[in-house]
Amino acid sequence: MGKIFLIFIIGLMPVMIQAQKTDGFYSLKAKTIDGKDFDFSSLKGKKVLVVNTASKCGHTPQYAKLEELHKQYGGDSFVILGFPANNFLGQEPGTDEEIASFCKLNYGVTFQMMSKISVKGNDMHPVYKWLTSKERNGVMDSDVKWNFQKYLINEKGKLEEVIPPKEDPMSERIIAWLKK
Repeated sequence: MGKIFLIFIIGLMPVMIQAQKTDGFYSLKAKTIDGKDFDFSSLKGKKVLVVNTASKCGHTPQYAKLEELHKQYGGDSFVILGFPANNFLGQEPGTDEEIASFCKLNYGVTFQMMSKISVKGNDMHPVYKWLTSKERNGVMDSDVKWNFQKYLINEKGKLEEVIPPKEDPMSERIIAWLKK
């Protein structure tokens, strides 16, 4: 009996180690663009699209499509989190207040915008450390290639897919993910 138990425990060790390495999506926290604390545990049971944004990028018009996606599918089961970042050619130089004003004035953004962060490098925000590290998210490693890269998180807080920056937020792939 003792030998069987020991074999069982040894067999579980890799699973237990992996579970310790993988930080949960719902344990993350960030600041909203208006400076409020945002606890990701409030997202339990919802699909989440996380996107790094910029106001002076060729992809900036995607704000309109993200807002359209939010209006059509957002609510109790789907949330968009926009994270302004200035990591690519200085394309997001503004302050949180300037970014919020730009988004509202030019694109009527009502989805949740977050405080400006870094999405790569030594000062990478913990949310992006989780999104880009298999050791943390338990699924895959990725690099943020450019502004408007999208990460799809399922209702259980698991990373499902990384969508390239150029892909339209209203693409068939994203809509199909939302409908499944």
